[in-house]
Amino acid sequence: MMSLLTFDVPMMSLLMFDVLTTRHAYVAFSLLLCIGLYMMIANPHLVKKIIGLNLFQTAIFLLFVVSAYVEGGSIPIIPPGTEAGAAYVSPLPHVIVLTAIVVGVSLTAVGLALCIRIHDEYGTLRVDTLREMMRKEGSLPDSNEFRTGGENQ
Repeated sequence: MMSLLTFDVPMMSLLMFDVLTTRHAYVAFSLLLCIGLYMMIANPHLVKKIIGLNLFQTAIFLLFVVSAYVEGGSIPIIPPGTEAGAAYVSPLPHVIVLTAIVVGVSLTAVGLALCIRIHDEYGTLRVDTLREMMRKEGSLPDSNEFRTGGENQ
């Protein structure tokens, strides 16, 4: 019996290859999630951050739908005289995804409306430039005030 701490490297690589070649939806989920997260963290442009958020949400939707798949499952409407052991697909993940899509579209609309308002006010959508402009006008404290607890030295 193998210990949990020891593993066979060729066997693990074969398992990873099997996952990559047979589970395309999980690979797409991983790629969308990583790209969306990277766009939200690394990109200084607000509209591109919103696009990254949409990619991240799409990855989560894909994960919910793929995880709800049942091999050989049928619709959850049980007609009279059906055998008791039949496999049925739960509609709950699909309902959750539909609700999340509506919330995601609303969030995107509000985010883009805020971007329009920010661009009208400041003339840019870059986060670093916005921080500088807000510090100059006094609506955002200097970074020194955060380090010293609000006291200027």
